[in-house]
Amino acid sequence: MKENIRNFCIIAHVDHGKSTLADRLLQLTGTISDRQMMNQVLDSMELEREKGVTIKASAVRMTYTAADGETYELNLIDTPGHVDFNYEVSRALEACEGALLIVDATQGIEAQTLANLYLALESDLVIIPVINKIDLPSAQPVEVAKEISNLLGIDSGDIPRISAKEGSNVDQVLEKIVTLVPPPSGDENAPLQALIFDSEYDSYKGVVAYLRVREGTLTTDTTLHLMATGADLKPVEIGIFSPAMKPVPQLKAGEVGYVATGLKTVRECRVGDTITTAVNGAKAMLPGYKKAKPMVFAGIYPVEGEDYNLLRDALEKLQLNDASLDFQPETSQALNFGFRCGFLGLFHMEIIQERLEREYDLDIVVTAPSVEYEAVMLDGSVLLIDSPVQLPEERLIQEIREPWMKLQIFTPMEYYGTIMELVRKRRGVFIDQDYPAPDRAQLNFEIPLAELIVNFFDELKSRSKGYASMDYHVAEYRPGNLVKVEVLVGGEPVDALATIVHKEDAYHKGQLLVTKLKGLIPRQMYDVAIQASSQGRVISRANVKALRKDVLAKCYGGDISRKRKLLEKQKRGKRRMKMVGSVEIPQEAFMAVLQLNDDN
Repeated sequence: MKENIRNFCIIAHVDHGKSTLADRLLQLTGTISDRQMMNQVLDSMELEREKGVTIKASAVRMTYTAADGETYELNLIDTPGHVDFNYEVSRALEACEGALLIVDATQGIEAQTLANLYLALESDLVIIPVINKIDLPSAQPVEVAKEISNLLGIDSGDIPRISAKEGSNVDQVLEKIVTLVPPPSGDENAPLQALIFDSEYDSYKGVVAYLRVREGTLTTDTTLHLMATGADLKPVEIGIFSPAMKPVPQLKAGEVGYVATGLKTVRECRVGDTITTAVNGAKAMLPGYKKAKPMVFAGIYPVEGEDYNLLRDALEKLQLNDASLDFQPETSQALNFGFRCGFLGLFHMEIIQERLEREYDLDIVVTAPSVEYEAVMLDGSVLLIDSPVQLPEERLIQEIREPWMKLQIFTPMEYYGTIMELVRKRRGVFIDQDYPAPDRAQLNFEIPLAELIVNFFDELKSRSKGYASMDYHVAEYRPGNLVKVEVLVGGEPVDALATIVHKEDAYHKGQLLVTKLKGLIPRQMYDVAIQASSQGRVISRANVKALRKDVLAKCYGGDISRKRKLLEKQKRGKRRMKMVGSVEIPQEAFMAVLQLNDDN
């Protein structure tokens, strides 16, 4: 019965207890027996458990008998908690009618909580706020309840106060879901329309699409059509999550489940796509579909050249499960053969890097991340540049545009000054501010993405002792006074160390980089010059002094001409060595580009 279905998701900031609450709900409804129970049931990836962050969305069906004696079918869709996966969160919200807003009683409302709350309100969801972690000694449930009450206009006494870890008052949350979240709409006899809110790859069943049926009925014997990619398929299996996959004969309007498509890549079955029937299907797609666009780019190279094929296979396997990972082959003079990869953000990049090293046991070198610039040429054409090496000669370029972001920072008032200074130093522009609670400020800025991706979050956390949080989204591309800084080691340009920086910072950053590299590049048997050049001229230089053998050790006194002769002979040898020598550049040198902002 559709009247007894409730579709809801949980939204929260990272580490506010979302996965722990999901565990308790599964236990309370008897979906999982105590024997099968473990922490973070829905977080199946080792990295998710370790970092305490949900990376992949997941779904589960629970059966609950409420206080009114009715039995309800509850579909919980667990959403990722990090800003990089914002699009996946927005699709998961579209599949629901209600959202639990979890707020940590010790920290209050954070930036990511608010960002996801606004997404949920845009999707017209019923918001049920819940205050978690009341068992902690530093909890302030009364103050946090006031904060939520001011924000949502809900009576602070109506907000459940729970401890998901200890399981106290969690039954109140289930009752709230049953009474406040409306049943789904949709006609079982209309043409099929189902929204894909996530997908994963299974080596036996092909791509498994997680979906919410909006209209119509989905059965195994109909041929299905994906409206965005145009693919047709016969379903291998249809089922529900309880929480393991359990096949069922059909899914009706309002239900959440999965369809095993048999497709070979996630690219053919994208998040946000609409599934309909190939014959007499729906005329229009469900709104909001867009292709995930990489924001951050970096080169990934194997440490050993012979691991190139292993790296390619590993990236292909990761891409089967993660359609937002983009990569193509790239060659570097310094690092040989590798891949240029596109990521949704820095956290996404960190996850992919760790998975390559752990799951595939690869030794890799990752170059400093960069963003995608637009170079407007003199003939009016626009080139997209995701690596500094691709930047054409300056005389051919009319202007370079860089991506700017809208940035929101939530902070206690005592860190206001130091955060303002941090953003100003990173070329940020202050827009306005708001005060959602008596002692908290929401600061709104615009800032270039290139300044945001390098250590900004770490510095924000250290300046605010961990209390400030941030959220960002794309504003637009703007022209900037940008130049390329190249690094030459021993007269040879090292492409992997090139960066694109603001013209005012070029001299300062070039000098910093040269100083850093001088300490990192090992000494050779001859002098090695490290130079930074920009706009066709050298802006900084340092020499790594040669290791010298003491050729005068055997001369006890005697004629000066004898010593001079030995030194001249050594000098000639060094010169000859330099002609055939090559300088080994260690991995730390490539990461030196990242640390440039630390010393500003």
